[in-house]
Amino acid sequence: MTGAMTTTTLPDGVIATPAYAKINLSLEVIRRRDDGYHEIATILQTVSLADAITLAPSDSLAVECDAPGLSGENNLAWRAAVALAEYAGVPSRARISIVKRIPIAAGLGGGSADAAAVLRGLNRLWQLHLPPPELAAIAAAIGMDVPFLLAGGAALATGRGATLRPLPPLPTRPLTLVAPPATIPNKTPALYAALTPSDFSDGKETRALAAALANGDFAAAADFTGQRRNAFTRAAREIFPGLAAVMDIAAAATRCPPRLSGAGPAFFILPSGQARHNAIADALRNTGAKAYLVHTVNPPDNDRPAAKPPPSP
Repeated sequence: MTGAMTTTTLPDGVIATPAYAKINLSLEVIRRRDDGYHEIATILQTVSLADAITLAPSDSLAVECDAPGLSGENNLAWRAAVALAEYAGVPSRARISIVKRIPIAAGLGGGSADAAAVLRGLNRLWQLHLPPPELAAIAAAIGMDVPFLLAGGAALATGRGATLRPLPPLPTRPLTLVAPPATIPNKTPALYAALTPSDFSDGKETRALAAALANGDFAAAADFTGQRRNAFTRAAREIFPGLAAVMDIAAAATRCPPRLSGAGPAFFILPSGQARHNAIADALRNTGAKAYLVHTVNPPDNDRPAAKPPPSP
């Protein structure tokens, strides 16, 4: 995977770097493994909705987040900083500030994106000069999506989700992300527990999409709306309060099937554009869901400004 997320050095040695969200273009659950985890096949793609991360020199480690309950050791960014310091044999000293724009626990990889951004930023702040493979090895011990989000673009993830095969990413194109307000405790375990035999598959659809991307057949790869599956869709629609209604409203407003990202509850509409985004946002105005018009982000495109959050409904 070529390219790297843009990291900028500001005055006084402060480092600024975006933490881009991801979507799952396809996600199949194949079987339950003997180790208790599940075998999956999924294609990940970064998008321009991003948290803002700044890192500054400090005499100690501090993680400050504008989202309640996510400051200090409760944030995956803390774990990333400690892991990097231990690996490099340096003191874990930095003030890490996070402005959350990616909805929390929505299936968009926000926490993992923050951890990846912290690894990139501290690698520069601490002048470690660790190459990408070493950072990726550290990232793998922090969280499943963290190695992918170090560089972004597109990748096929298999096994437990940790085996990555870089892919040519989708050309830059707009899509609408929708984040419903629904939450449930222990989301991912609950969703896996709710799967039935009909939700499992053999991974062929995901591998077909990966093959199209690998061959540069972006027209075929982009035409997955209504054809590619997310194994959690049925369970998510049943478990998340109000999600089914929000997805149905978005579908009716655009005549385009919504696609769940990760285990949800966030979903996306692709293709999109300003008119389609406006139709979705208007239709969802009284539901509490937020709609974001974003674009796919690939390593060479990371100088683009991050998407801004919508106003509160």
